Amino acid sequence: MLVKILIGVVVVIAALAVYVAFQPGEFSVSRSASFAAPAPAVFAQVNELKKWEAWSPWQKKDPQAKNSYAGPAAGTGASMSWAGNKEVGEGRMTIVESNPNALVRFKLEFFKPFAATNSAEFSFKEEGGRTALTWSMRGQNNFIGKAMCLVFDMDKMVGGDFEAGLAGIKSIVEKK
Repeated sequence: MLVKILIGVVVVIAALAVYVAFQPGEFSVSRSASFAAPAPAVFAQVNELKKWEAWSPWQKKDPQAKNSYAGPAAGTGASMSWAGNKEVGEGRMTIVESNPNALVRFKLEFFKPFAATNSAEFSFKEEGGRTALTWSMRGQNNFIGKAMCLVFDMDKMVGGDFEAGLAGIKSIVEKK
């Protein structure tokens, strides 16, 4: 009887492993908002990393997080490292492309609680005195990441943070 139970457990684990292996290897999260502000005002909030402290949802999750900055104050090469509580973890983001009032692209490196490297970007489009901003992130899932996505929906986990960040930017740029 014990042998049959063990064989059953092995079959279930093998089936689960095969199922996980065939899950999508890439993920993507994206949110957009529109602001009653010109593109340069919105762009400045994203392109200068120290300004993130005023609107970043992760800053609110851990106000005691240690942030450090390297490179130029803004634009390509600007970098911010952080180390915080279990909600924000530890990592670094670096601006790898900055096109004024159009695009800011980042390399995101997460060290804790899980190691990962993703890319994120903010794209801006100004029309009639309003600016549409889209914040997106994408990355690759290894086997563990694929397994975690069976339980945790990346879009739901990160999407709410993106929405909170966009709302924070909105409150800043629409005050001015």
